Amino acid sequence: MKLLTMYDIHDVENLVMPEQNETISADSPALDVFTDFKNLRPLSVDANISAVEAEALMLKTHVRMKIVLSDTKEFIGIVSSDDLNEQELSKKVFQGQNRSDLTVKDFMQAKEDLKALNYNDVKNATVGEVLHTLQNNGCQHSLVIEPESHKIRGIFSASDIARKMHVAVNLQNNSSFSSIYQALIKQTM
Repeated sequence: MKLLTMYDIHDVENLVMPEQNETISADSPALDVFTDFKNLRPLSVDANISAVEAEALMLKTHVRMKIVLSDTKEFIGIVSSDDLNEQELSKKVFQGQNRSDLTVKDFMQAKEDLKALNYNDVKNATVGEVLHTLQNNGCQHSLVIEPESHKIRGIFSASDIARKMHVAVNLQNNSSFSSIYQALIKQTM
């Protein structure tokens, strides 16, 4: 077995950071801004957790969307911070539901109501094509499926794309692929 040489590091002062090496543009491969669940564990929440607790957790961790899982850990939908905001909670209470009984399942977007991108298409797409496609749908997030395995492969997130592209977009208010797309167009002009 080969023995590697150990070097002094007294002249080393900085760290390499991923963002420093990324130059993402509309022409970059879409996979450069893709969160691949083969490499990063998906952020998920149990369908029966309290809606108030889920909203607080999402705000605390600065996460705007989570995948919703059943008791048997199967994918059943997604829930966003917009779905769990105070206005949406108040609507349910006004309809006669007890606030403490409201769960994520009461607010989630069921998988039957969702659309997703196909991983086979995404592999050959550019960031600009993904943004343009999602801009037409007004999405904050988009799931990506692997149709052959019947699994969710990953996700595109507006906040992740904006961060990686260094695009100045207010992600706290009305964040969407549309606003990132518009900022990107201005940036490339």
